[in-house]
Amino acid sequence: MTSKQNTPNEQDDETQTEHDADVDEGGGETEGASGTGLDSNVAGALSYLLGPITGILFYLVEDDDEFVRFHGAQSTIVFGGLFVLSIGMTVLLTVLAVIPVVGWIAGALLGIVSILLAPVAFVAWLFLMYKAYQGSEYSVPIAGPYARKYAPAK
Repeated sequence: MTSKQNTPNEQDDETQTEHDADVDEGGGETEGASGTGLDSNVAGALSYLLGPITGILFYLVEDDDEFVRFHGAQSTIVFGGLFVLSIGMTVLLTVLAVIPVVGWIAGALLGIVSILLAPVAFVAWLFLMYKAYQGSEYSVPIAGPYARKYAPAK
């Protein structure tokens, strides 16, 4: 009697996951086509394209793809939060502008912060799109855990 021996590179059917992931060229994993007909990594990257607008769109459209839902939720939280922050800073700058001396100094400092926030947000936007396209579920420190909480497929 001869028995077949498994080599270390072979997997038994029992050890394979229910949903095999594809590995993209960047080494990240994607989960195949999404409900939109796009690959998961492409849909994940596109969820950052217009910030919270595309984030909400992909989050709502993708019922079964947890990867895309995560990136949609994270895009909505991060860039929606930055949008709300910029509105708040604009209102605060307007109020501080009418207060003599102290308001002007505080307004100038807040203005510098708001000027520095734009390039940081742009770099974060590019980085998050790139990581999603690679198939990575990169989690932004504060927003990521909340996005993961709302990401599970329906």
